[in-house]
Amino acid sequence: MSGISTGAVRGSVVEAVGLSKTYQHNSVLNDLDLVVESSSFVVLLGPSGSGKTTLLRCIAGTERLTGGELRIDSQVVANSRVHMPPDRRKLSMVFQDYALWPHMTAAANVAFALRRLPVNSGERRRRAVHMLDRVGIAELSEQYPTRLSGGQQQRVALARALVADTPLLLCDEPLSNLDAHLREQVRVEIATLSRDSGATVIYITHDQEEAFALADQLAVIDGGRILQLAPPEEVYWRPADPFVAHFTGLSGRLVGQVLGPAGGGRFKVRTSTAELVATAIRPPEPQSSVSLLLRPDSLSICSSHQVDQVLFGVVRDVSFRAGAYDHVVEMAEGQRLVGVRSTTRNSRGANVAISVDPSGCLAFPLEAELGAELRLKSASAPVPPALEASASGPVAIGPSLEAPL
Repeated sequence: MSGISTGAVRGSVVEAVGLSKTYQHNSVLNDLDLVVESSSFVVLLGPSGSGKTTLLRCIAGTERLTGGELRIDSQVVANSRVHMPPDRRKLSMVFQDYALWPHMTAAANVAFALRRLPVNSGERRRRAVHMLDRVGIAELSEQYPTRLSGGQQQRVALARALVADTPLLLCDEPLSNLDAHLREQVRVEIATLSRDSGATVIYITHDQEEAFALADQLAVIDGGRILQLAPPEEVYWRPADPFVAHFTGLSGRLVGQVLGPAGGGRFKVRTSTAELVATAIRPPEPQSSVSLLLRPDSLSICSSHQVDQVLFGVVRDVSFRAGAYDHVVEMAEGQRLVGVRSTTRNSRGANVAISVDPSGCLAFPLEAELGAELRLKSASAPVPPALEASASGPVAIGPSLEAPL
């Protein structure tokens, strides 16, 4: 998707240089660098505890930096000496818990974001109702939040964030509290309305499907650092490291030994069950041990007569999803591949052949990949109490960040 917009607002440019943030000796951001271009839609994707929420709060101005410098449109808004309050940063925010004033109608909640602008109450209401119409709930303008569904409340929150035409929109996992059938609807509204506005969007999530669907640029974050910032297609097919590959979706992994080059940045690798051609982001050493990380899109059940790029196994489970069948296939040495797609259902216990596309068979040095697995396991550990306390603490409110917390 293109980040270019024909909206009336010129989106902000956000630059983070060497950002650090520490809570009681727990380092959450570690020398983090990030550049977000004007009117682009950047998604921060990472596991719990990766630092994505802290980064968003630092950009919003509701957290103070420990070190580094943050600039919005070339103006320093935060460093070790400067901290510009949220109400001066010309931004708005969509929260995951909606954060609507319960004693105000939907229209009043939206109009509240305009209260410091030089417009009268009638114009504020007109703009609020117009924005509610843009998100498809103008008929609910006089309803109170308690009478609205979760999806309707999030639409009100989105209208409030967009009504003031701020050049920077921050989204804090806005779909996480919605039922599955509503997520796609609200996701489309966020994507289309924010792009129509021309605003720069920084959006955080831990949901890979959501991230790939929304992003112009996808920033994978872990350990308080940006591991890769690139278009979603590049992140998927050319992940910067094994952690990025793991976190953005795999069917499984194999271990093998490099035999030699196969041309076009690809290498022949011998595994315990087959010889495969794999794509290497960086050329591996001859005869070195590598992990082959397999993307779901690179695997398909094929004819057992196919010879090259084929693995063999036994179907252990099968499920119907979106017009096709996902299979769990177990190979001879116990490795399992999940999400192996086929338009035909193969019964449990059936012997099948799996074709492997080299573009989604990603080779990384074995030691680096094992390290990534350890990081993924540690990412699922409980958040330290100091960080939990910070995450639930009071948040300063600015004119376009207007919301009860």
